[in-house]
Amino acid sequence: MQVERGQRRPGMDVTTPRKRRRDPLWARLAVIFGAVLMMGSGTAIVSARVIIGNATSNIETTNLLGGAAAAAGQPGGNDIKGAVNMLLVGIDARPKGSSETAVLADTIVVLHIPASHDQAYLVSIPRDWRVEIPAYSKTGFNGGTDKINAAFSYGYQGPGTELEKRARGVDSLAQTVHTITGIKFNGAAIIDFAGFEKVVRTLGGVNMCVDERAESIHLGIDKKTGKIYKLWYKEGVGIQDLPPGAKPVVHEKGCRRMSAELALDYARIRKGLSDGDYGRQRHQQQLIKAIAKEATSKGVITNPLKLNDVIKAAGKAFVLDTQGIPVEDFVFTLRGVAANDLVLVKTNAGKFNTVKVGGVDYQQLTDESLQMLAAVRDGRLAEFVLNNPQFTAKT
Repeated sequence: MQVERGQRRPGMDVTTPRKRRRDPLWARLAVIFGAVLMMGSGTAIVSARVIIGNATSNIETTNLLGGAAAAAGQPGGNDIKGAVNMLLVGIDARPKGSSETAVLADTIVVLHIPASHDQAYLVSIPRDWRVEIPAYSKTGFNGGTDKINAAFSYGYQGPGTELEKRARGVDSLAQTVHTITGIKFNGAAIIDFAGFEKVVRTLGGVNMCVDERAESIHLGIDKKTGKIYKLWYKEGVGIQDLPPGAKPVVHEKGCRRMSAELALDYARIRKGLSDGDYGRQRHQQQLIKAIAKEATSKGVITNPLKLNDVIKAAGKAFVLDTQGIPVEDFVFTLRGVAANDLVLVKTNAGKFNTVKVGGVDYQQLTDESLQMLAAVRDGRLAEFVLNNPQFTAKT
């Protein structure tokens, strides 16, 4: 079955209809760093392995990479003494009857940690990148040209439990990224939004600085009562479920303490921003750093009960594949990441590079962006961003 974007895919399996889109991965990937960042300094290190072991014991682990591990040369690539690359995937389940692919990878991020294990880079891959998706025999997909986020869908379709289908989706996506870029993955993760929100709530909120006025399409507020309503946005129609008397939440410029709901909402907004999705990526990085700062504050790391609550909340938030390495060893090895800021790397230096094919808009990666991905593959990303600062998001 070879297809071009926009064609209906016969017999494609779909999930139960959802009224709201699943939240993007940026919000959830912070959970991964929670346990790492909270182990980065102070007396917490003394019992780090024990704490991490207890906290991560309830993380659901499975083989998400499947054939991608073999394609990428695993298990040779899973030496945690070297550089680490993890594929982080957020999915978007579409309603039945939609003309779009039923389940797409809403957000695709490569977490790159160099061999020094003292820095973390989040490389966002555009969902609309037009690529050749390789054949995936497990679902009978014969390969074709499409947006890269559809690679998840071609693995997801077909029979199986929800976890089995998602694992196939990650596997297909990982094989696609590897085929195009040569990047080998040490592991992968699918993260649950509800778990992330609980982590931020357990932290008591975060400090955020709004750099551009942003109007929400996800939250509404009744200013008389202060009640906040969750909304959903329908393309071509607009905001749905806004009660009488309520208006969309507006984030005005300035710094303030935000609840989990408001911080999450601000970092989700794309529509109306001067730089669209790249602005959203910048705000995502800001939120991740805010969580890191809060998680490593004295109020958390010197409070064993709160520390344990936050790590437990993080431990329930995602499905993880570390390619056979014990989770506590994987996390403990990367504890040095806490010493430095997380760096968000933008493809195309944050500028749209759109091409229209068959009436559909796609993104193309520039030669410099492909060189950046090659730097990830070769463990030279630090050198690349030093020489090309325009590829990093400033907060």
